[in-house]
Amino acid sequence: MFVTAQQLEQQMPDATRLLSDEPEMETSLHYMQLLLLVTSLEWLWRDSNDFFIGANLTIYFSRQQLRNRDFRGPDFFLVKDTEKRSRNSWVVWEEDGRYPDLIIELLSESTADIDRNLKKNLYENRFHTPEYFWFSPENLEFAGFELVGNKYQEITPNARGWYWSDVLRLYLGIEGGKLRYFTPDGDLVPTPEEAAIIAQQQASQAQQQVYDTQLQLEQERLRSQRLAEHLRSLGVNPDSLS
Repeated sequence: MFVTAQQLEQQMPDATRLLSDEPEMETSLHYMQLLLLVTSLEWLWRDSNDFFIGANLTIYFSRQQLRNRDFRGPDFFLVKDTEKRSRNSWVVWEEDGRYPDLIIELLSESTADIDRNLKKNLYENRFHTPEYFWFSPENLEFAGFELVGNKYQEITPNARGWYWSDVLRLYLGIEGGKLRYFTPDGDLVPTPEEAAIIAQQQASQAQQQVYDTQLQLEQERLRSQRLAEHLRSLGVNPDSLS
């Protein structure tokens, strides 16, 4: 019996309820690095609602994958031009066939070979993800690739060892042993906590400048007052000198 597309859709389960099936991050170093990548980009794009960041979240991309339980969840991935909302997982066929625009894997001793080979091939040949980076929070191994045609080519770093991301319109580079974002002008993209500290420091500096200006004006007023008193003691009217 044939069914219409509408009838078939009604029979299909709601795949948006699929839960992520990823293991916990291996070390606190990995967890803190992932948190840093998420929070600083969220802060930078705080006024935008057209992107989704996945953090240690499963990407479901085929029924065969579900049958084989062959789950591939990047440590960090970004999808642009999509609705910014909470998701249990990223289900490709529920997202208009969209795959990540950028993926970052955090290397560990147990996953490094998979990230460099099997996952790299998957992101290149199946996902066609435009940019793929990996970074080790432990030994600081760092590499970046961009899709040219159908193949990944390594991105050439700049003089500071940073990799430019066309997807992010930012640099990715190592600062203080952490993978960070940098603006095209080379400024560090802060986390919300760092931004709050910077704002507090700027407010304190502005307040100090106001205090210094007021103090300078008061000192000038007192000097003028003492000069006027000295002139009067000499029998000179200060107003006659103005």
